[in-house]
Amino acid sequence: MTNVQDIFSDYVKAKPLFTNAAALTISFEPGTIPHREKQVEELARALAPVLKCSRPSNLFIYGKTGTGKSLVAHHVTTELAKAAVGLGQKVRVVNINCKMKRGADTEYRLLATIAKQLGREVPFTGLPTDQVYKAVFESIDSEKQVVLLVIDEIDALVRRTGDDILYNLTRVNSELKQAKLAIIGITNDLGFIDALDPRVRSSLSEEEFVFPPYNALQLQDILRQRANLAFAPGALGPGVIEKAAALAAQEHGDARRALDLLRVAGELADRKGETVVTTAHVDASQDKIDTDSVLETIRSQPRQSQSVLAAIIRLAEKDRFVSTGDVWDVYNKICVDQGLRPLTQRRVSDLIGELDMFGIITARVISKGRGGRTRDIELALSSQLVEKVKSLLTEMM
Repeated sequence: MTNVQDIFSDYVKAKPLFTNAAALTISFEPGTIPHREKQVEELARALAPVLKCSRPSNLFIYGKTGTGKSLVAHHVTTELAKAAVGLGQKVRVVNINCKMKRGADTEYRLLATIAKQLGREVPFTGLPTDQVYKAVFESIDSEKQVVLLVIDEIDALVRRTGDDILYNLTRVNSELKQAKLAIIGITNDLGFIDALDPRVRSSLSEEEFVFPPYNALQLQDILRQRANLAFAPGALGPGVIEKAAALAAQEHGDARRALDLLRVAGELADRKGETVVTTAHVDASQDKIDTDSVLETIRSQPRQSQSVLAAIIRLAEKDRFVSTGDVWDVYNKICVDQGLRPLTQRRVSDLIGELDMFGIITARVISKGRGGRTRDIELALSSQLVEKVKSLLTEMM
């Protein structure tokens, strides 16, 4: 039997692979942002009126995941706030990430989070919503200042709460006496703005920026910059950066994916006590990231959605393609076993659509003539991953 103390001792004695692993995380902000010089300049020019006490336009930033949207927005707004201090002005930047459910899963909690960042404590439940709005408005207008409200993953907010909150926030300036408010919305949903109420769309999207995906060579530059900060000299073997960049370029030029591949490859090598990260570690990291991502997505779903997936897996073990009606029948049986109240067939169909969107299944709509339409549903997971998903669902349900 392996002695745990020996493992710890060997790890401490081994030559370190990492010098600063945090440099390979998406939250790390480097001194310069490669291949986003144009976007930095354009966003800075759009926000510069703040330095003359003017309210900038509301801005919308579009781009696929991992194209540098949040990084550039944070960099430019941080530098703007520093410049304002030098001019004796006050710029407050309020950052909200709507994927963080606890802080932005309801209109009330979003407003409470904004108020808290502005120095006003509001309980996360219990007050009338109009009272929380009042607290936010008073916090903004408490002094002469410009408040930049940066709402990341703004599409997630609207899906959960509707667009009334955006309409109310865009009307704030008409009520402010001392301060000014500008909204910077960030989304990877290129069609998001078109789905908004026309009143919201006209006032919110005053100026738009589109961030293109990175290509493989650009991703290599980004990885080299971060690798120089993250790894000890000589820790990366030949072709490692090139392979991680090429794999991420296939995922729509996603720098976040590239950084994750390189970081996890390093972690896998480090755990084995190896002194050099190789392309084999990059291959292994891809499998691990995909598996962890799927399992975490399923773990975060409501029990009803998990029950629908369990029904699909149960059916898929007998037949490659599964129909919506079959899923509905098995789902109802699972609900009885689990003591759940079954949802309507239409709602179950919506949950199937969400699982399709997550890439866990593929669902193709087919016509049955006079019999109407249904969906052919197929699992989009490897057999090994299906077994892990089944174990997870058994554990959680």
